Amino acid sequence: MATTLKDQLKDKDNEIMSLRAQLEQQGHKKSRQIQTLAKMSQTIAQGIYIREILQLIVSMTAEMMDSKICSLMLLDEKGRELKIEATQSLSEEYKNKPPVPMRSSVSGRALLEKRHILVPDVSKDPQYTYPDIARKEHLMSLLVVPMMIKEKPIGVLNCYTSEVHAFTDEEIQLVQAVANQAAVAIEHTRAIEKALAAEEALETRKVVERAKGILMRQQGLSEEASFRLIQRQAMDRRKTMKEVAEALILSEELQRSK
Repeated sequence: MATTLKDQLKDKDNEIMSLRAQLEQQGHKKSRQIQTLAKMSQTIAQGIYIREILQLIVSMTAEMMDSKICSLMLLDEKGRELKIEATQSLSEEYKNKPPVPMRSSVSGRALLEKRHILVPDVSKDPQYTYPDIARKEHLMSLLVVPMMIKEKPIGVLNCYTSEVHAFTDEEIQLVQAVANQAAVAIEHTRAIEKALAAEEALETRKVVERAKGILMRQQGLSEEASFRLIQRQAMDRRKTMKEVAEALILSEELQRSK
């Protein structure tokens, strides 16, 4: 009887130690997730290049979720297809997957229904577009969360596991929080890139106008002929019109300084 009680107490101690170890592991994981999320927010806020931001998002999400593959897909301008724009996967076959249709794919369904989608085994899901790649890369369970700006669909964030995994509500909320950040970052970065492109276009226009004036004075060309000459030179030399125009301006300035 005493031996049985001793064994029971020992088993109970082992259970307590095991539970304590699990709680400590969960605590470390939770702490790492919070730190990663904070780091991601800080880095996103500082970045201006969309490619760098997207790569940062998938790399950190994969690390945070212990994900086999994490990928970010963006919706094309026509709203018909989703294409992989960033992934931490080293698989060329996965990275080069063709776009998937919006209306007949798992990822597209997440955007259409504006909610997360869970797939226990992608290789067996009839709506999953590339089951052969999934089997080859040992992809099993999938969590897809939509990226939205208000009601505007942007894309999706995908998290794959290498074994069957039941994503918890906490994990889903965590990935959705990342997806929300990603959507805002993408929209903000696109706005910056458009502003930079507009500024560059304005600068190019100013330089070309100045170069046209030089050609009109020096060679007696019309405004249209001057523009076509700059354009032709740019094509022949494989340069931008701005580069050709700047070269003309520099040449005139050098002549004046002699």
